[in-house]
Amino acid sequence: MSGDESPDYRKRKRTSHACDPCRHRKTTPLIADRLTAELDVTGEHPVQHAPASAANAHMAPKQFRSKSKSDLILDVTLRSESLLHDLAAQVARLSERVDKASPSNGESPVVTTLSPSTLHRPASPTHLISNATLAAFHASTTECILAWPHFKEFHALREDHGFSVFALETNRAPFMPRPSTVHPYASKGEIETIIHSFQRSINYWYPTMSLAVVEDLQRQATAGTYDESTKSCLALLTIALGCASDLVGSFSLDESAEPVELEHRTQRRAMGELHFDCAFKKVYLAQAHCTTEAVQCLFFTALYFAFLQRPLQAWSFINATASKCRLLLSYALQHSPEEQECLRRIFWSCYILESDYLAELSALPQSGIADIESSVLLPGEYRTHALQTDEEQSSLYFMACISMRRLLNRAHDLLYARDTGAAFDRHQFPSVVAELAHQLEEWKDLLPPPFQFAVDLYPAKTTCGAFLRQRYLTCKSVIYRPYLTWVLSSTATGEHFSGIVQEGCKTCLHACWMHAQNLRSFSHTVMIDTWICALSMASVMLITLAASRLTTLRECLSPEVLDMGPHITSLLTEWMHIPGQEVSPSVLQSVKLIGDVSVTLRAVSGPDRRGSAGIIA
Repeated sequence: MSGDESPDYRKRKRTSHACDPCRHRKTTPLIADRLTAELDVTGEHPVQHAPASAANAHMAPKQFRSKSKSDLILDVTLRSESLLHDLAAQVARLSERVDKASPSNGESPVVTTLSPSTLHRPASPTHLISNATLAAFHASTTECILAWPHFKEFHALREDHGFSVFALETNRAPFMPRPSTVHPYASKGEIETIIHSFQRSINYWYPTMSLAVVEDLQRQATAGTYDESTKSCLALLTIALGCASDLVGSFSLDESAEPVELEHRTQRRAMGELHFDCAFKKVYLAQAHCTTEAVQCLFFTALYFAFLQRPLQAWSFINATASKCRLLLSYALQHSPEEQECLRRIFWSCYILESDYLAELSALPQSGIADIESSVLLPGEYRTHALQTDEEQSSLYFMACISMRRLLNRAHDLLYARDTGAAFDRHQFPSVVAELAHQLEEWKDLLPPPFQFAVDLYPAKTTCGAFLRQRYLTCKSVIYRPYLTWVLSSTATGEHFSGIVQEGCKTCLHACWMHAQNLRSFSHTVMIDTWICALSMASVMLITLAASRLTTLRECLSPEVLDMGPHITSLLTEWMHIPGQEVSPSVLQSVKLIGDVSVTLRAVSGPDRRGSAGIIA
């Protein structure tokens, strides 16, 4: 600084304290008196951002304006603590309201806990529907239904099956791969058969692997040249899934099997286990790398755990796949068009599986794929199969599954979202149900000819069509369930129900019954959805039992509902033993629950139930 230069050149040119509006907006105040040459450093003049705002300018009392930074930090801390206390009080009031809700006070505990996946909307106004997003208080459907007041009389059911699905799966023995490090070997003929099985099952339902990659992995598996790389991990996983698919296909052929067929199943099971054990020891490579090949490895690992009926492990890898897929999709320009298409297809596969798991299992973390679902392109052209017809039908089937899952999520969100779902408003939900039902029928009518089906008990044209019929019936029961919950929650009031309410209940119960009766050993169901199917069928049986307790709803049931339990139990008992390892405790518990409910339902219905008229003539 020079000797003749005054230190006042750095004199503050702004007020040290703005008025409250300026301080909140973090804008520079202008003194109203334009004739004043120097800004008043006391900060006590009103400011003028616009002529209309000068009169409203307000200065906080001086004692507050003179607070130090420590005082301001303390204020923020106190306000944060006060906000947390308020939130805790709101949560406590909400929990108390749910616990104490009863039909007599107008609050329906059935409606509060009924939805297969209790969803909520995000705060962002740009997402009108948050797909596959669960609230923090979510519990599995079976747990929720058992808490209905209609089951107070069935103490044995509640005591024997008042289980937490999450706790059962958490406490089971962990998955332990074989200690051997020797890479498996299979003949050329076996590899060709296994790859063919993989192509007509896994890569048909979730067409995520290009034909060029399949052929390359087939050559590597035939040569048996495995090393420590994600490519070797992917080749081993492809063979493991092919073996599992071949095993499931042999079980679905018929109930009786010759000794040769039994030997074939044992061989395929052992071969699949050995390949998966070797792949699982290399999966750390896929977790460490951020490539399309690594994402494929994580996804296939999730599918094999789904086959093993280990939902927690399957979910863990679905979550990891979706997270890494999101990351890679955000850098799409760095990948080839084929890799981008592969990532998009894996994304939509995770979307389907994540939504299915969220509907049945509580306390699951979110991957966030629902937040960007509307911004990801749907599957496009992708060479997955040698025959053009197989490739086209695979893509169309995949699109049909995606569109159905989106419709299911839309129904969950619009009807059952916490605090905003239309199912809570009896004056609003009929119109929402009508619109969703219209969309469901349009989905059915627009299916390609190979996947079309009739809503009856006759076999569909294809197994894929039969599987889509199951999805259709599931969605229909979810859409019409508000009518059923209305009646169940209003029995104490003696309310008279109109014809549209009765018809809605019939439609819901009819869909549940048809869903159970049409259940067969579809490869897609057995391979991927055994665990999900077990829990959903237990819920169907409990809903039927609750309806049978009321005269109004008993008339909506078919006499054939008594056959549901034995039919479902026989199928699930076979499916849960197919992997050949430890049986899932939640699947086993669901099978037991279905059997117990079946016995109770038969006792409640009485010996003359088959002679009564039902909705199915």
